[in-house]
Amino acid sequence: MAVEERLVEVGPLKWFCREANPMNSTDKPPVLLLHSFPSQSYSWRQVLPALAEQGFRAIAPDWPGFGFSSKPDKRDFAYTPDAFVGALADLVQALEVERFSLVVQGFLGAVGLRYALQNPDQIERLAIFNTPLSTTAKLPWKIQQMGLPLVGDMMTQDPLLVDRLLEGGGPYQVADKDLDVYRRPFLKSSDAGRSLLYTLRNLQLPTATAEIEPGFANWERPILVAWGMSDPWLPFSMAENFTKAVPDAELVKLEEVGHYAQEDWYEKVNEVLLPFLRRQSH
Repeated sequence: MAVEERLVEVGPLKWFCREANPMNSTDKPPVLLLHSFPSQSYSWRQVLPALAEQGFRAIAPDWPGFGFSSKPDKRDFAYTPDAFVGALADLVQALEVERFSLVVQGFLGAVGLRYALQNPDQIERLAIFNTPLSTTAKLPWKIQQMGLPLVGDMMTQDPLLVDRLLEGGGPYQVADKDLDVYRRPFLKSSDAGRSLLYTLRNLQLPTATAEIEPGFANWERPILVAWGMSDPWLPFSMAENFTKAVPDAELVKLEEVGHYAQEDWYEKVNEVLLPFLRRQSH
């Protein structure tokens, strides 16, 4: 099942999207998969075709500022959670997707959760992989320092930050051929590093998570919380407390999987994600 790559122009932004489509037309709701930093949609490369084989249209975009999408100047794009949520709403409209399942991962996953809370009627099912779910969530120092004045300006221009973060989030090494793809935007221009810097400085994690905690108490759609147990940055207790407070939430442990679940061990991601999404099919 081939993964296609295309640019979707939405206003001033160009979104780079990876997409896998089922062989036959289907009435199953599409699946939108969102990555975190300093990652890109490439991280879902093994999940997209698996979804298409099950009859789902699967789309993974690079966030603005990341991967091969536009990297606007901060005067043109604020890089705040609200800016990302607004841009995502425009992308969904451009993709002509009315109702879909949403899959989020990592610290930028909090943006996806805010989108879901603001647009609950669009969400069929929601799958969460190692995403900040409470106000206790903190950016690890390894990432925090990238947002500091001067130090951050230098650190975010180093393409090797990709290796340090993707491998620092779990117990595995990432293959060189894959790191080459992740590093490419940083090697191509200074815009990738600047966009990461703006994102880290404007993440507003306490504000975003303050909305998430109470927001899902009345959520009415199925939720899967799948947690990489070898994540050094976000504790499993956060996932446990969240699922206790949310009706119809299912909690699954992914043993030996780190923060970037789909990069670390995509087979385990597919094992839990595919049955969860299939259950919606009538």
